Amino acid sequence: MISPPDANFANHGGVPIVDFAKWHMGSSPEEKQKIATQLVSACQSVGFVFVINHLLPPEKLDEAFAWSKKMFDLEQKQKLLAPHPPGHVVHRGYSWPGLEKVSNSMGDEDDPGLIGKLRQVADIKESYEIGSDNYPEQPNVWLPDHVLPGFRDFMTAFYWDSWENAKMILQAMAMGIGLDEDYFLRYHSGHENQLRLLHYPPVPAANIENQSMTRMSAHSDWGSITMLFQDDCGGLEIEDPQKKGDFIAAEPLQDAIVLNVGDLLQRWSNDTLKSSLHRVTLPPRQDRFTGDEKLTRARYSIPYFVGPMEKAVIKTVQQCVNDKNPAKYKPITWDEYRLMRGSMQYEKPEACTT
Repeated sequence: MISPPDANFANHGGVPIVDFAKWHMGSSPEEKQKIATQLVSACQSVGFVFVINHLLPPEKLDEAFAWSKKMFDLEQKQKLLAPHPPGHVVHRGYSWPGLEKVSNSMGDEDDPGLIGKLRQVADIKESYEIGSDNYPEQPNVWLPDHVLPGFRDFMTAFYWDSWENAKMILQAMAMGIGLDEDYFLRYHSGHENQLRLLHYPPVPAANIENQSMTRMSAHSDWGSITMLFQDDCGGLEIEDPQKKGDFIAAEPLQDAIVLNVGDLLQRWSNDTLKSSLHRVTLPPRQDRFTGDEKLTRARYSIPYFVGPMEKAVIKTVQQCVNDKNPAKYKPITWDEYRLMRGSMQYEKPEACTT
């Protein structure tokens, strides 16, 4: 087990730590409620939390990162045997550096040239997207088995192991804002989630500093929650809730999940829970750089994005509405919101090239 540095309400570099050990160890309703209250309190202030003593053992996370590195170490022509489909509708398979451009654009701006403007500074990362094999609207794009034997089997199992952990967190979120434990679970099947393998290759630090390249621009996540597993390189930053535009480093905490609230959960909770801006930039420590060009070290991370069923209507819950805080958002389905946000991340199919 990870030992929290403070038994009261610990934090790591300003990011709260919530310990789930008692949640899944035959805990009483009172103990569960205490964890749920801590979780929601953290999500009201920062929107990001380190979750420790969760359901995924360290050896399982080590194995996931080992498979991820094996995949990204393949020759480019091998990775392109599982290419991301053109456009933004289906989000599966391999995206090469520069294909995707992450931003905080909502997709409803009245600016036909905005996509081109956003893409003037490329994101230097590559990714591989995996979902449920029983979700025909988002069919997986797997590498041929002979290219990386065992990869598909492991990642399929890891996808569903991660969902078991996400269910526990969604239950705690519901309890923490005064709903019954399974409220959010009724809107989620597990099939609409997305497991993403990410690799940020070494680049000259000067290119990030002068903004001619980015690793990943500031953005919020679209769905309900995101669980992030990261290596020890660092580079993730969260917008300071007390100082808009300033970012604080979320330095890695070994074997912890970095949990953040997504846009849908903020809408559901009428801004009770905060979907915070975050970005990936230079690693914070000098030993993360090498050579005369001050090359950044490669960074690997594995986010697991949790989303509701496509046609689920996301409507503000009444427990988060009162005379002083009326409902701020119109009802929307996950499918509508996902397509609106995703339209700004990938070029239209006719503009895509490899």
